[in-house]
Amino acid sequence: MIAVFHFAAALAFAIAGPLLAPDFRGYDPNAFPIPQGDAPVGPVGYAFSIWGVIYIWLIVSAGVGLFKRSDAPDWAPMRPPLIAALVIGTPWLSVAVMNPVIATVMIFLMLALAMVAMKRAPILDPWLARAPTALFAGWLTAASFASLGYVGAGYGVVFDAVGWAYLCLIGALAVAIYGTRLRPDAPLYPFGTAWALIAIVVRNWGSAWGVATLAGLGAVLLLGLSARAFSPQNTPA
Repeated sequence: MIAVFHFAAALAFAIAGPLLAPDFRGYDPNAFPIPQGDAPVGPVGYAFSIWGVIYIWLIVSAGVGLFKRSDAPDWAPMRPPLIAALVIGTPWLSVAVMNPVIATVMIFLMLALAMVAMKRAPILDPWLARAPTALFAGWLTAASFASLGYVGAGYGVVFDAVGWAYLCLIGALAVAIYGTRLRPDAPLYPFGTAWALIAIVVRNWGSAWGVATLAGLGAVLLLGLSARAFSPQNTPA
């Protein structure tokens, strides 16, 4: 039954997002006491296209898990935290439109659960279990800290928007490095975070050079870690 729940959760997650907020490209700048138009911590809109890949891959993974690996013991540990992350994520876009603070708490919970699922993903079936879970967790690593940056700057907590961008980039990089060490055979985890960081470089190019530079250096580091994870010693036979 848990394989059925996994498949249902993946379907609900993929359908609810585009249905509830088809044009979502980040928080409404006016949703905060201090409007966050063109906030430096956020990636440009094209970066959100990665969700299409994540949605489809998670559904394919869950479908294979249901029809081909329902009784596989090495798939079982991954499923409970991944299902929990997907259940939290199903209403996330509708919550994000209404309340960014609650949405930030939710996305950090999704991140924590996705990283546990990635850690527990089977060694076998790397492209059907580990890879989609890792890409999901990698994007969430960047997205959760971007969400925190919007909320912190939007409510004027200690730093301005640029200060929060620096703080959250450092936080995202620290978690991404930890996650890469947690599962060194999951190259799409650092890649998912690097994808968002490159989009932050694009947003800040020509304006906030310091933020663009930090995001760019972080992206280069994570892409290097991703390439290293593709090495033969990290690839199952």
